[in-house]
Amino acid sequence: QVHLVESGGGLVQRGGSLRLSCEASGSIFEINAMGWYRHTKQNTRELVAGITTTGGTNYADSVKGRFTISRDDAKTTLYLQMNSLEPEDTAVYYCNVKNYYTGGVYDYWGQGTQVTVSS
Repeated sequence: QVHLVESGGGLVQRGGSLRLSCEASGSIFEINAMGWYRHTKQNTRELVAGITTTGGTNYADSVKGRFTISRDDAKTTLYLQMNSLEPEDTAVYYCNVKNYYTGGVYDYWGQGTQVTVSS
């Protein structure tokens, strides 16, 4: 079991910045990939940014150049630096880690943190 706790959400004006953090505990040896998703008002969950065990990153087109995903050396804390925030970035953001095993993948999720960008 991996337990995830997010922090860092809040209310910010357009053009502002926020930094989200996600602390992982428990069976961290199970962690393969890590990432941030967001749940939008349209009731969809989309991948915002991901990072692999080797440090490879990928981003949604809508956040490229504005958001940066990173993690600490122990791979127990995940970050999302969000700059130049826009109202369209308003959502609940969830930390995700994946455990790949033979035949499948198991997802762990945090409780979510609200990000609201005012215009």
